Amino acid sequence: MAAPKGNKHGVGYGRPPVFNTPEELHEKIDAYFNGGANKRTVIVGKGENKQAVEIPIYTITGLCYYLGFESRQSFYDYEKNTSFSYIIKKARLRIEQHYEETLQMDVPAAGSIFVLKNMDWKDRTDIDHTTKGESIQPKTIIVTNEESKKIIEKFDAAD
Repeated sequence: MAAPKGNKHGVGYGRPPVFNTPEELHEKIDAYFNGGANKRTVIVGKGENKQAVEIPIYTITGLCYYLGFESRQSFYDYEKNTSFSYIIKKARLRIEQHYEETLQMDVPAAGSIFVLKNMDWKDRTDIDHTTKGESIQPKTIIVTNEESKKIIEKFDAAD
């Protein structure tokens, strides 16, 4: 956090910003997605059609490292700055898209599912057992022994 305005004691301390302008950050993020990410060699095809292909591996940590941040938290701190927020959110969305697309491939999905859950995805169905947002409260009806006998007789007669 910066020193309060007018406080000369905080001047010159702390790490200088990694990026001074949104354009500078945007350019570096584009470079990451256009060849800067780590790559993995995978074998595709079968028999004579088998070949090795390099595919990029997009990760939040990889992007942070590529951008020069010393931690993911520094990257997330930039998102709090309105000048950089849109660019950071869009980069995170591109990485999320990468993991979502891997779910469509013929590969084990556990890793992608784990990452997406950490990006606030859910694999459950939530059922709201309320009425217009209000809790359902059970109603208690107190009956006398005579009234309960009449109710029981009525049900027995219906059978």
